[in-house]
Amino acid sequence: MQGLTILLIGVAANIDNLVISVSYGLRLNKIPFLYNLIISLISIIFAYISITAGSYLSTYLSQAMASYIGGFLIMGLGIWFIITSPVFRKNKSIQLGESHAVIPSLNKAKQITLKESVFLGFVLALNCLTIGFAAGITGLSPLFTSISIGLFSVISIFLGVMLGNKVCNTLFGKYSNSIAGLLLIVIGIYEMFF
Repeated sequence: MQGLTILLIGVAANIDNLVISVSYGLRLNKIPFLYNLIISLISIIFAYISITAGSYLSTYLSQAMASYIGGFLIMGLGIWFIITSPVFRKNKSIQLGESHAVIPSLNKAKQITLKESVFLGFVLALNCLTIGFAAGITGLSPLFTSISIGLFSVISIFLGVMLGNKVCNTLFGKYSNSIAGLLLIVIGIYEMFF
């Protein structure tokens, strides 16, 4: 029975990863498998620490505070997506009277950098802290629960980016950055207040 609980925690901890990865996919970004593993490893480390330290860490960083920090960072990422979107930059360049704005081709997939993947890993791992606290309190195995979270992280990021790329190519076109940004802002607000 504990095995099923560990699997379900792995899935639950990565719902945000799936949605955020869709947001990256909507921007036609690619997350290489190695960077996906790095993001997953960061989640495993954070999950392990939060589960093993559970109640001790909660005296310094409450579940509400972890959710607030994670939500704030996700909202910041969403705002960054919007202000770097081709539509926003084009409108801004028109207002400033620029004759030619540099707008990336929407048909060309862009690979995220190592620095971006590490940052993304920390943002996603912060969201796992609350689940880690809860798992620690219930006495689940820190090792197996952390591995479950890491495994489902790899799967959810892969599926999310793939789904986002497909949706971007068929439905949203040039508005995909703004849609992805708004999606992240909604997730951030949800993490902070619900």
